[in-house]
Amino acid sequence: MQLKPQDFLVALKLVAWADQRWTYSRLAQELGLSASEAHASVKRGLTSGLLLQNRASASLVSGAAGAETQALHEPQGIYRVTRKRVRRGVKPTEDVGPLDNPVRVHAQALAEFALHGAKYAFPGVRLPLAVGVPTSHSAPAFAGVFAPGSTDFVWPHPNGSVRGIGVEPLHPSVPYAATQDPKLYEMLALFDALRVGKARERNMAMERLLALIDPSALAPQKKAPRG
Repeated sequence: MQLKPQDFLVALKLVAWADQRWTYSRLAQELGLSASEAHASVKRGLTSGLLLQNRASASLVSGAAGAETQALHEPQGIYRVTRKRVRRGVKPTEDVGPLDNPVRVHAQALAEFALHGAKYAFPGVRLPLAVGVPTSHSAPAFAGVFAPGSTDFVWPHPNGSVRGIGVEPLHPSVPYAATQDPKLYEMLALFDALRVGKARERNMAMERLLALIDPSALAPQKKAPRG
């Protein structure tokens, strides 16, 4: 099994969504993918360890399947009473939240891959000067961080507004997906800084990407009490 660029894109999108509830249809639509591509990317993400299965979601699916099977064996009477399944410890009207999602991000594994592996799996390719969507240190998230006059990097796109050195996006749908979600845009631009940026830009990108993907990694660790 080999990860594809859209698998990494899907994982970053789930980071951007954080605790939001989502569907495969919405995932595909916002990333410019087909529904089958979204499903396949999640499956590869699970196999690689970048994503984790939600137990609550899995139990909901199995519970629904069991209820459907039971219904097939129940007598079809005129006065049939429908029994509603209610999970223990959860009120019928309670919003379960992110655990209802099919999968969640394995933050530690994804951060390690994003910082140390992804740029080798999906290397940055510079293209000729073009008009497009700003990326790397030229993206809006880095406004004011670097001195004016720095060479701009862009994803070539007909609807772009900035002229600069072209960078082949992680996936053809990236320029579209980035404009739909500012947080995803920031992470994709940071990833490009790792791929094509200078040392200062790469160092800043690593620190910021880690903070976005796995904030717990930056939390101060408690010292063990001395015996």
